[in-house]
Amino acid sequence: MAQIKVTKTPVEGLFIIEPAVHEDERGYFTETYNMRDMEEFGLRTDFVQDNQSMSVKGVLRGLHFQVNYPQCKLVRVIKGSVFDVAVDLRKDSVTFGKWYGIELTAENKKQFYIPEGFAHGFLVLSDTAEFCYKVTDFYHPGDEGGLAWNDPEIGIDWGVEGVYRGSADSDGYTLKDGTPLILSEKDKNRGGIAESIK
Repeated sequence: MAQIKVTKTPVEGLFIIEPAVHEDERGYFTETYNMRDMEEFGLRTDFVQDNQSMSVKGVLRGLHFQVNYPQCKLVRVIKGSVFDVAVDLRKDSVTFGKWYGIELTAENKKQFYIPEGFAHGFLVLSDTAEFCYKVTDFYHPGDEGGLAWNDPEIGIDWGVEGVYRGSADSDGYTLKDGTPLILSEKDKNRGGIAESIK
């Protein structure tokens, strides 16, 4: 019997994974990944690489996708809290252009299953966050594509303050507590879905 709870989201192909957590006075134990459990729910399990990043509060990474070597991802947070988002870029999908977001924290131990064909990004809500993710293909330099995180056509509600001024530049955007958003130069220059997905 599977030791995970799998919940469908409104966007086709995206799932929330909640592993069983066994707690007592010593602490807790949980299986963060079990191939048989994933396969029981029909989810891909051929992960080939584990990645980990640390980011400070206000960092927004994304929205990123792979152009020629798409990856399925299983993402989670081991320290802190992030708002994690995926956008459906599969042109034949009934949910093309739709997004779904979920708060992933070290405490809730939820995981986000994101198949190939999605753009992905996250916003750090805590002072720092450590983010882990499994992928089904190796990193290919030069294969990364991207979308503007604030593209009004997609309309992601990141829960931030600020006014869209026609670009992905984060200048003037803050978290609700006033923390400014921090984006890479590359992500500040991303285009919207109409110009990026052709």
